[in-house]
Amino acid sequence: MEYIIADGGQMEVGRLDVNRTLDLDIGDTNDFELTLSVYDSSRLGLEYGYALFSPDTEYGGFLTDKWSSTSSLTVKWYADTWRGMLDKVIIEPPAGQEYKSVSGEANTVIRKLMSGVCGGFFQIPETDSKIIVDYQFPRYVSMLEGLTKMLEKERARLRIRAVQGAAGEAFGVQIEAVNITDYSEELEYSQDNKINLEIRDSRRGINHLICLGKGELTEKQILHLYVQKDGTIGPQKCFTGIEERVVVCDCNSAEDETSLREEGEKTLRELMDYQKLTMSAQDVDLEIGDIIAGRDRESGLYLKKPILGKVLKVEGLSEEITYLVEGEK
Repeated sequence: MEYIIADGGQMEVGRLDVNRTLDLDIGDTNDFELTLSVYDSSRLGLEYGYALFSPDTEYGGFLTDKWSSTSSLTVKWYADTWRGMLDKVIIEPPAGQEYKSVSGEANTVIRKLMSGVCGGFFQIPETDSKIIVDYQFPRYVSMLEGLTKMLEKERARLRIRAVQGAAGEAFGVQIEAVNITDYSEELEYSQDNKINLEIRDSRRGINHLICLGKGELTEKQILHLYVQKDGTIGPQKCFTGIEERVVVCDCNSAEDETSLREEGEKTLRELMDYQKLTMSAQDVDLEIGDIIAGRDRESGLYLKKPILGKVLKVEGLSEEITYLVEGEK
């Protein structure tokens, strides 16, 4: 891939054509680390507020954090990705209202929500996405989480990509709603492909959570939650004997039984059995939200799940993308 450097006015000033190491995460930490020699960083003229981007991808961000070492003659630049920037914008409920609600064509809704955000840096196309949304945002949710959940409800996702400007024009980052692509019917990644596939099927998770709410001693709110055989959470104990694994969760911030249950279920989902698929490849570039399938022929385990995260690692001329798909039971 090509990596372009732009100045604080988003005007292209050069190419990242030197020996470098780039570690970029999308979907988890939403940031990246660029490692260069002191000489190359100086020669490229990198400054705070400069941008690094790869055209027609969402790999990139503004350089806002710098570390240097005189002993190793190394410079490391750190930055939020475009998603990382969206994660630091909050959707607030309108004055006098409990929640922010939206409805209509997805790109039009996104354009209104993003009006004035980050100084109008992000661009939302005028094209009709053919996706209709009707959604109520949680209170004070980040723009990234809010838009992601809004589109997931309609089996859609965010498409984020850097767009080069014409000669003498600044580059921009475009955000739009697109339908999720299901690659599981045409692509299945297994030992038969020249792709590294790792599947973890953990069955030693917690299946009984004791939630402690407000109150003291015998007056304390106590709620027992149990994982069922189908992976749902219910009030009836399902696993007993040596299969039962119990922990206690202190939920004293819960205001009532409803919030106690919500907090407890969220915690239990993080602790229960899980299946995780990671895939690394050098010849494909899939997007967060798209669906892939993976099969471990030795165990017979098959997973069909959406991509939750991707990590781009560049070392010199070598590039590798690792995908993370974590399932729910």
